[in-house]
Amino acid sequence: EAAGEAEVRLLLQEARESIEAARSYRRELQQRLRGLHQAREQIKDSATLTRDVLEQHFSDLKGTLKKLLDERLMSLLQEVDVIEQESIKPLDECQKLIEHGVSTADDLLREGEGAVDGDVGQQNEKLCNFTKKALHIQLDSLPEVPSLVDVPCLSAQLDDCLLTILKNQIFKHGTVASRPPVQLEEFVEKPGGILVRWCKVDDDFIAQDYRLQYRKSTASHFEDVYVGSETEFIVLHIDPNVDYQFRVCARGDGRQEWSPWSVPQIGRTTLVPHEWTTGLEGYSLSSRRNIALRNDSQSCGVLYSKAPTYFCGQTLTFRQTVGQPDRRDSLGVCVEQRNGDDSLQRDKAVCISTNGAVFVNGKEMTNQLPAVTSGSTVTFDMEVVQLGPCSNEGGKFKLRVTISSNNREVVFDWVLDQCCGSLYFGCSFSYPGWKVLVF
Repeated sequence: EAAGEAEVRLLLQEARESIEAARSYRRELQQRLRGLHQAREQIKDSATLTRDVLEQHFSDLKGTLKKLLDERLMSLLQEVDVIEQESIKPLDECQKLIEHGVSTADDLLREGEGAVDGDVGQQNEKLCNFTKKALHIQLDSLPEVPSLVDVPCLSAQLDDCLLTILKNQIFKHGTVASRPPVQLEEFVEKPGGILVRWCKVDDDFIAQDYRLQYRKSTASHFEDVYVGSETEFIVLHIDPNVDYQFRVCARGDGRQEWSPWSVPQIGRTTLVPHEWTTGLEGYSLSSRRNIALRNDSQSCGVLYSKAPTYFCGQTLTFRQTVGQPDRRDSLGVCVEQRNGDDSLQRDKAVCISTNGAVFVNGKEMTNQLPAVTSGSTVTFDMEVVQLGPCSNEGGKFKLRVTISSNNREVVFDWVLDQCCGSLYFGCSFSYPGWKVLVF
């Protein structure tokens, strides 16, 4: 009986597992059905949009071509009018001269016939006057009339090759692509930002420039955020835990028009933005508090981050505009805020000076980086390499630090006597004019 109950329990357990497996299987199938539905909707929606774009484009072309043809026809008709008027004008003048001559000849004929047929007593006087008048008119002088070969004969010369050229161009105009040549590839969360990467999916497409756009999911219009030749870009000023839509397109080598947009994808960051702390007299901050400017105040000290927002595994980036350098200047990270210091060149901190010197816990390293230049970036990358009891070096917590500047980098281990899940960042400058953006 006990064996029978155990067998029943086993069967019930197997049945429950089968039921759960069936539920999971059904969920997966339903998810795939939703994926198929989304794919079908994307095809239909993109096909509808493409039809609308093609119809509108060719409708605009027809209107533009008709307008251009009408303008060309009007120009040619005006040219015919000008040639006609300029050519007929001298003929009209000649016609008036001839008609005047015919009228004069008619008058002269009537007078001559009257003189010949008149009374004998007055005949001599009339004949004498008529002869003088005839000599004065110069009856042997006739106006010259141009021959037909010397006057314009207008004609329209229309080359049918235009139709051939237009036909060839029209038949090659426009293409329909089943997928855009570039697609979004990856979103990487950054503090107050998202690193967006994209790639080509058409090997035959040679890209000259890329164009990245984004918008909040609640917004109606996309806006440009990057245009250039790189295939990744950090989009800053992103609100944490808010969905943003991204899309990218490309411009072919030597082309002016942009390719179709990629399929829009949603990215978000859960990391709060890096911010400098407010209230330090020697520094002015931007509205988002991610840019610090060393002002003209004589006060000096270290400007720290508002909170320990830098975590191992992330990349911390400083971009700066330079002022007058000083050997005590510093850019770096630290375990804790400490008032009264004028530099991060101290214990529990790693930093780089503006002359390129690297300091670990206040000690200058042998390796040195290039001096900080205006517009250049300094990056800090850290990863945990040891946790546990004290090592021979006396530390319990070891971080591998990589500092990069001007295409050079130094790598070293930073040993601490305590575990640090997050770190502060900071900067210090002795002279005004320095401006630092952190992201």
